[in-house]
Formats: sequence, structure tokens, C-alpha cells
Amino acid sequence: MENNISMDSMREKEAINAYLKLLQAKGGKSALLRRRSLFLDQLILNLVNKELDGIEYREAVENLMDILPAEDWHESLTAAREFYPFWTGDIKSIAALNVNPGFDVAQISWAPLPTSLKSLIDSLDTEKFDASETWPLKAYSQALRQEGSEQRLVDTRVKLAKILLIRLKNAPLKNHKSYRTAVDQTLPLFNIKNNRRLFLVVVREFYHFWTGNPDASSMVLKDGSGNILI
Repeated sequence: MENNISMDSMREKEAINAYLKLLQAKGGKSALLRRRSLFLDQLILNLVNKELDGIEYREAVENLMDILPAEDWHESLTAAREFYPFWTGDIKSIAALNVNPGFDVAQISWAPLPTSLKSLIDSLDTEKFDASETWPLKAYSQALRQEGSEQRLVDTRVKLAKILLIRLKNAPLKNHKSYRTAVDQTLPLFNIKNNRRLFLVVVREFYHFWTGNPDASSMVLKDGSGNILI
């Protein structure tokens, strides 16, 4: 039994080393490599002797995230997403990730301001949204209704999308990285996991409307898993 544990631990250690070497080759600074290494050392404690399976991996990540400070969520989730194909030994996925969206080795230049979920919800009635924010909200709401959603579901999902838009208000750039950062830094505000997963479902659907994807309407109500790693 001890030999099996040792062998499996070696599997994880080799995967971490390969991941960190790639980040270093991409220009990752020593401080970033050290933070990623510390996070992954914690993560693999929950991966030893586990099947190379997405469900097992997601559960290990979710359990670890619950004990991390809110300000560490974005970088930790970035590491978890990038490390997965190294853990499974999926060379094709590593190559694909390297092309799009690429490995994130830059220092975080922006993050939404600290707040609470209650404060965000309380601000919804008075918050003003400009045309660039109102348009995707209306389009998302319409798409949900066209799929036959009840008004209560529509209202809940639009409210969650508005929470994300509030978090994005002071982002210097409206791009994929800002969106991902705002999502990751909002997740720890949801103490109830089912609500957190619903938020994840919503922000993935809403992203297509936010970016003006002409096929956005076809992507609502397709995935209810709320996978923290997608």
C-alpha cells in the first residue's frame, strides 16, 4: 500500500514539475511560480490515489477553494484549470490550451473591489447600467423566455448577470480576462454551493451575450453543471 501511495504521489509531482517548467519557459516570474507551486502542493493531497477523472478533480478543487482566502481565488482557479491536462497527461489538451487562451503568467493587474453578496444584491435596485450593459441583459432575458423559462427563473438569472456587471464596472478593459477575473473573485461571496454553481451557469451563458456572439441565444439552458473549472 505504501508503495502505491508513493508511486501515485510521484505522478502528481511529475505533473507539477512539467507545468511549472512550462510556465517558466513562458516567462513566469519566480514569485508566481512559487504561489502556483504552493497551491498545487495543497491540491495534490486530495488527488493521490484518485482516478484521472474530471469529477474527482473538480471535487478536490472545490474542497480546497473553500479554505482559501477570497483574494486568492482567481490565481488559484487559474492554476487549477491549467494544471488539469498535466495531471491527466493529455498532451493534446496542453497544446490546445497553449494556443487558446494560453497560459496566464502575467501579474494580476486588476481585480474587482472587495464587497459582500448582500451589498451587491442591495445595490441592484439603484445601480444604473449603460447601453452596452443593458443590451446584453435584455437579449439574455429574451433568449431565456424564448426557451420557455418561467419569469421567476428569468428574473433570478438576470439578477445574477447584473451582479457580475457591477463587479466589472471599474475594469480598465472589457475582455475575456477581466470577465474571468470578475467571476473568480465573485465566487467566494456565495457561501451556499448550489447558489455558487447557479452563478457559474449564468455567467457562462451571459458571456456570449456580453461579447455580442450572434449565436448566444442557442447557448442558454444547455449546461446546468456549474463546473468551477470551465
